[in-house]
Amino acid sequence: MILDKLENAERYFSLHPTFAPAFEWLRIKDPGDLRAGRTEISGERLYASVMRERGRGQSAAKFETHRRYIDIQYIAEGSDLMGWAHTGQGLNSLGYDSAKDLEFYTDRPEIWIPVPTGHFAIFFPEDAHAPMAGTEGMLKIVLKVAV
Repeated sequence: MILDKLENAERYFSLHPTFAPAFEWLRIKDPGDLRAGRTEISGERLYASVMRERGRGQSAAKFETHRRYIDIQYIAEGSDLMGWAHTGQGLNSLGYDSAKDLEFYTDRPEIWIPVPTGHFAIFFPEDAHAPMAGTEGMLKIVLKVAV
């Protein structure tokens, strides 16, 4: 897991060949012009999911992982609270849904991280995360980067 400001994104370009175009796309887009829902960027290799929502709170946040995608979760407006734990700690899975690339867990995060406006969190397949755990409204862009 990585947490940083958008202005520092270049530091992470070497970690994955699609990180540079993903962050460049974030920088050129006016978040106010984005519609909620899925936005195609580069087919299944890279796409964005735009959310204009209020957080669910810690108790309602779903603890999840993805096997085929890395999440770059960027907070364009407002703030979020995200939970985290490493999957190597023996988390209790509810099963993997390959069609949705989604696996939920019965466990709860061991760490809660506030993510303010202008910041992003990167979650790799081994990073179980519970997004949308804050309680205020936000404009969030989740970039899905194929592993």
